[in-house]
Amino acid sequence: MPLANWLISTVGTVCAPHAPCLLPVAPGLMAPSGVLMVGVALILRDLVQRRLGLSWSVMAIAVGALFSALFAAPSLVVASTVAFAVSETVDLLIYTPLQKRNFVVAAFLSGIGSVIVDSMAFLMLAFGNVDLLYGQVIGKTWMIILALPLLHWLRKRDRMMGMQPA
Repeated sequence: MPLANWLISTVGTVCAPHAPCLLPVAPGLMAPSGVLMVGVALILRDLVQRRLGLSWSVMAIAVGALFSALFAAPSLVVASTVAFAVSETVDLLIYTPLQKRNFVVAAFLSGIGSVIVDSMAFLMLAFGNVDLLYGQVIGKTWMIILALPLLHWLRKRDRMMGMQPA
């Protein structure tokens, strides 16, 4: 999350004063650059739960929220921390019941659900509007989609090694 907060304030094709740095995520759609790391964070939470279990995943959410609060730009502390904690919790609530049936589908569906919650919460708290909502959702979804082949490979490797999810 610290990397997402750094990106949003320093990296983008458009960086206006007192506004988030933006990147194109689809034709005609821009999003704050932090979306790249948020999509990755949602998948990483699923991997933590898969490898280490639910209690470690809950602890990872708490630590991630703390890091968001400690390392976010002062103007983004509340928005970043609340959006992270809420979206990761939504991710956990969707992922947990689905993971044993199909890990990859569970990660995708939980990611999509939490992307929407994260985007709405962050934009409303940070900027008081949801003008960049579609760009945020699409940018984060791209990162989730890009991670799916890795998740499929991990699931296949786990089966070959006889590993069971935590």
